[in-house]
Formats: sequence, structure tokens, C-alpha cells
Amino acid sequence: MLEVVQPGLQTTVQDEGRPGYYSLGFPQGGSMDQESARLANALVGNESSAAVLECTYIGPVLRAAVSMTVAVAGAPVDVLVNGEPREEWTRIDLEAGDTLSFGMIQGGTKYWIAVRGGIDVPEALGSRSTYVIGAIGGVGGRAVAAGDELPVGTSALPLPAADALDARHRPSFPRSQELRIVRGLYDHLLTDEGIRRLVEEEWTLTPTADRMGLRYDGPGVEWREREQPFGAGQDPSNIVDAGYAVGSIQIPGGTQPIVLHRDAVSGGGYAMVATVISADMDLLARAAPGTVTRFVPVSMDQALEARRQRTARIDAAVASLG
Repeated sequence: MLEVVQPGLQTTVQDEGRPGYYSLGFPQGGSMDQESARLANALVGNESSAAVLECTYIGPVLRAAVSMTVAVAGAPVDVLVNGEPREEWTRIDLEAGDTLSFGMIQGGTKYWIAVRGGIDVPEALGSRSTYVIGAIGGVGGRAVAAGDELPVGTSALPLPAADALDARHRPSFPRSQELRIVRGLYDHLLTDEGIRRLVEEEWTLTPTADRMGLRYDGPGVEWREREQPFGAGQDPSNIVDAGYAVGSIQIPGGTQPIVLHRDAVSGGGYAMVATVISADMDLLARAAPGTVTRFVPVSMDQALEARRQRTARIDAAVASLG
């Protein structure tokens, strides 16, 4: 087991998520940056579905009850074993009693700890991912707490030949981003000037960002004047309730776009003017407050090709480990 000495700011158990329950109000969930989580698992010889620990800003202090193998991937952060520096993106062997801790994060907001065998908490609706709002998954449906003992499973896969991921395969954490979007379903409610501002102006990520969504500040948009339908609110962006796709962009009040992420609610009464493509959701998860962002429209065919390229890129990174 791994003993939680200090929990960090917000450390949760996550995996690839629980698709298939959105219609019941349970979001997909899972690690916000699936690429970083998968690469961490690959370094320790886990299946991609193995549960990891997702750490936000301030990481936990963990003590190994027995010898085990771990890896840390994601946002750049100082990794310490018994107070001594170790490398991120590298396989690390811990002996019984060793303490794993972290220094200051140097970019992005989150990083992932993979343990060989995975964090072996019970599944809830087919996933070990923590959904705090719904109080399911992980450790009792909550973030880890001091004194928790996290069970570790076993892996039937061999350890990869390489003990570190080459730098060319590691994700970057830039201070500016281009996020590709597909316009719709309600972009027709924006004026031409509103659409121009959305896709041509710059937007800056605010500190209001979590697993549910990320709020941006910028020039705002313009909505077409219309008579609100029965059941909609008075905000110009209000609609009669509809389902939300993961990655949907809403602009309540027409000023601050919100991009919905993995733990977002499944529906509501705000118009979705565009959706961040699936291939860029990991990039979105790497943004820190202050990140300057442009929303770049692409076609559905381009979005599907980007998804294929993302899969090929991650597969190549995993294969590089041997």
C-alpha cells in the first residue's frame, strides 16, 4: 500500500473515466490529461486503464509500505524521494519506508503518479475515477486525506526496456495555446461580430479553472437580439435546457467563455457556441491561469484526423519505451 502522509491540495484517484453514463448525469471523468496519465502508466508497465493519482499544484507526501515502482508525468515539478531529487518522466524504485514528495510546480497545474499495478480501489460504474460532486469512485468518492492507505494492485505486463521517456515524446506546457474547435450547436445565436471575436481575438485563462470547466477572460461576444423561448432564462446566452458535449464552450452574459471539461454537468440552459475537439482536450488540461488562448475553427474531417494523429503520437511514445 501507499500511505498518504499529507494529501496535497487536491489529489484524487483517476483512470480513463466512465463513459456510457452521461445520460444519467454522470460525466466521463478520468484523468484530465489522458496522454500524461497513459505515459506515466507505460513507464511502470501498467495497462493504460490502471488508476493513477492526479495531483493539483501542491502534491502529496506518500510513504511506501513495501518496495514498489512509480513514475511521475505531467506538469513540470520537483520530485523528491526521501528529500533527494529524482527525475520526472522516469521510472523510480521505492523501498519500504521511502517517502515520495514534491516541490513547486513550474508550469501547468496537474501531474500524475503511476504505481506499478495501479491504485486498486474498488470500481464504481466501471471506473476507479473519483467524481467528487457525485461522491463516487476513488477513496469514498473524495480526494485523498492524511492517513489513507491506498491499495496497490499487480501488473501482468513486463517493465519496458527504457526507464525514461525521451524528451521528444513528452508533452509541453506552453503559456500560449491554439485550441481547435468545431463551431455549433448554437453559434447561429451570435452576430457575425460575435463569431469574429470568438475565433480571431485572444482569450486569457482565469484562475477559475477546475475539473468541471475553465473560464476565460477576453473581449466578449455579441448575441443576436431575439425573443427568448418559453423555458429559457433572460441571459442572452440562455436556451431551453440541452445536453452538453465534453469540451463545449459557453459564454454566459457574453463575456467570459467557459470550456467544459471531464467533470462537467451533462446538461443545462446555456448555449454551446462551439466545442473543443477531443484531440485538444489534453492540451486544454495543461493550461495554467494566464495562458493566452486562441480558438481556431476546424472542420469535422480535420477534427477526426487530429484524433487519429493524437492516437498515433501516443502509441509511438509508448512504443519508444520498448
